[in-house]
This record gives sequence, C-alpha cells and structure tokens, in this order.
Amino acid sequence: MTTAMSAALRRIQFGNALAAFGNGFTAPFLFIYASHVRDLGDGTAGAVLAVFAVVALVVLPFTGRVIDRRGPMPVAFAGSALGTVGALGFGISESAPSVLASSALMGAGVAILQPALATMVVSCSTAVTRSHAFATQFFLNNLGLGVGGLLGGLMVDEHRPGTFTLLFVIEAAMFVVLAAVLATVRLPQLREAGRDLTQAAADEREAPAEGWSVLLRDRSMVLLCVLGFVLFFACYGQFESGLSAYAVEVTRISTSTLGIALAVNTGVIVLAQYVVLRLVERRRRSRVVALVGVIWAVAWVAAGASGLVHGTQAIATALLITTYALFGVGETMLSPTVAPLVADLAPGRLVGQYNSAFALVKQLALAAGPAFGGLLAAMGAYGVYIVMLVGCSFGVSLLALCLGRRLTAAQDRPYRSVVVAGGSGAPRRPAEAVTLETAPMDRANGAAV
Repeated sequence: MTTAMSAALRRIQFGNALAAFGNGFTAPFLFIYASHVRDLGDGTAGAVLAVFAVVALVVLPFTGRVIDRRGPMPVAFAGSALGTVGALGFGISESAPSVLASSALMGAGVAILQPALATMVVSCSTAVTRSHAFATQFFLNNLGLGVGGLLGGLMVDEHRPGTFTLLFVIEAAMFVVLAAVLATVRLPQLREAGRDLTQAAADEREAPAEGWSVLLRDRSMVLLCVLGFVLFFACYGQFESGLSAYAVEVTRISTSTLGIALAVNTGVIVLAQYVVLRLVERRRRSRVVALVGVIWAVAWVAAGASGLVHGTQAIATALLITTYALFGVGETMLSPTVAPLVADLAPGRLVGQYNSAFALVKQLALAAGPAFGGLLAAMGAYGVYIVMLVGCSFGVSLLALCLGRRLTAAQDRPYRSVVVAGGSGAPRRPAEAVTLETAPMDRANGAAV
C-alpha cells in the first residue's frame, strides 16, 4: 500500500470516527427526546425509530449503483448533507410531523454513508491490508459511539430541552466535519485486469440492471448475505429488544446494571480489537466466522443460565455481563473478516453495489431482530427465545463452513495466498501480488494523476 493510500485511509477513518462520535451523542436518547422531552408520546417515539430504519431499506437498493457510477465521494457528501439537515431538524422539532421528517432525513444520510465509506476503505487498501483497515474502522466507530454516548448522557437534562438541542447541533457539526475531511482526500482508482473503472462505469450505465443480476448470480455473495442476516439478527438485532427485556424481566437486573453490561461490551471491543486482529488476520476467514457462531452460542447459554439462577443475584448478573462481553469478542473477530470478504467477492466495478447490498441485509436484520425478540418477550416465551438464538448462533457456524467451501484461497485466506504468490525464493512484497492495481485519482474530474 502506497504512502498516498495510507494518508487517504487515515483521513477517511478520522472523519468516520468523528461522525460516530456525533451519532453517539444522540442515538441513545432519540426515544426519550421524542416521547418525554417534546411530549409526543411513546407511539411517536417508536415511529421515529421505525422511520429511521425503514428509510434505510428504501435508499440502500439504489445507493450502490450510484457509488459505482459516480464514485463514493459524492454519495458521502450527500449522506453528510442529509445527516446535517436531519440532526438540526431534530433539535428544533416540536411536532410529530417534523420529528418524523427529521428522522427520515438523518436515517437516509446515515444509511448511504455506510457503503460509501466502506467503498472508500476498499479503494485505499489492498487484499493484505484490508482486514486491518476494517478492524480499525470498527474500533474507531465503537470508540466514537461510546465516548459520544458517555458525554451526551452527562450533558442532557430531560427537563431542559435546550440540552438536547445542543446534542443535535453537535451531531450536525460532526457531519459537516466529516464532509470537510473527506474533501481533502484523493481516492485511489481501482483497476481491474488492466481496465480502469471509468470504462466499467460506462458499461454499467449501458446495462442498469446488471449490478443486481451479477450479485444475485454470485452464489458466494448470496450465501454471505444469508450469513450476514443471521449474524446481525442473532446479535445486534437483540441488544435493544429481546436481550434487554430478558435481562430486566428474567435475570432481574436493574437498568443501571444493564448499562454497565453494554459498557462492558464496548470496552471489550475497544481493548481487544487489535489483539484479536493479530490472532485472526492470517487465518481462514470462514473458520473465524464459524468460531464466532460457537462463541455467541456460549453467550446465549450464559444468558439463559442467568435466568435460572435463583437466590444468587451476583452470579446471575455476572453471567449476563459475560454474555455481553462474549458478544464483544465475537464482534472484534467479525470486523476484520466479513466486511473485507464482501469487498474481495465484488468485481472491481461493483464494489459499491456489493457493499450496499450487504448494508441492506444488515438493516433488514436490525429491523427483524427487535420485532421478533420483542414479540417473544411480550409473550413471555423466554425459553423459546434463548433456544432459538442458540440455534441461530450454531447456524452461523454451519453457514460459515459452507461458505468456506465456495471461497477461493485468496478470498478465504488472503494474506497467506499473497505471500505464497511471491514464490519460494526472495519473498515478494504483498502489495505487488494484489490483483487490483491502484493509482491516485482526482474525483473532481475523474482523471488519474
């Protein structure tokens, strides 16, 4: 990876971390803000969160095609602009229609930023460095969200609406800063088999449906999307619904202790990310993901056991906190494996399409997970809930092993494949063995420089 690519990647990740920091200020408080601070009721507050999720499902199917045609930078600028307007709208909204409109704008902005930033990370990394790049992005995201949430919690006062307005202004400012940082970045231009992506983009414009048809014929990518859905459904989709309800209703922990458990999850990610990265980046990605399924199965068993321990609240609490810690360990193993694998499966001219498709799968899981978990919690079917999620976790392992049989050696274990490609004599530098060449590109005029 060249010095210019490294510099561009650092700026992208710095801007992304600041945006996550701004999001951390407001994300935990959206429900309280709409329901209690603006006195719009729980129904409107729930609709705010639903709109935030649904709008992502609307915009993501089209985002990838725009990224592949125009590049990720214009899409990121659009996402930052939508996020800025949405955040400022939240800060001054006093009625249900304005709150819902602000939620739609900010949700659309955050949604299209995800694949745009992921595509930028791909363009500034190689097959060897991509795992480290995505692990760093995940680490900075969680650090930003955690610090932002902590500071936001210290600043807000439910009886002073102005304190919430200040949080939304800070978030809007972080979107502006993200755009300003990205404006200083010169993205490398991916080249595929000696054919640069300017021509590929032209081909794509001539065949507008080709992107989705190529993706849907790619059985490895389809299987990865199924795997991704189960991953997000079984973990992230439960944090704010079924698992929280189980912790309070069955394990009988207080809401403050639940906050500690969530903090432990974030702490494990921040402290363990680079240790875990060193352990997994040279191993088969499919087997790493399969191990995540086993770890999460143990986590759900621990959660189930916490509800069966009677008379020893300290043990029950420790088991539940262990659940959140094990989820954190699994998350640190996924960040250097799944996102880079999406990029490595994608044809060079469809990286945006593949990233957007996977982001869409994530949003579907994040919508289905809380709905399913909340339904079982409302029915009191907690035994069924735990058994189902243990089964989902083992399903992750099975799907990962099936996917591993479809991947090439370079896709499943890129570091080893690149080093071996250098020959048994003088080791070849990893950057020289990557099949995707790079050249600095000025996005203002699309010319390589």
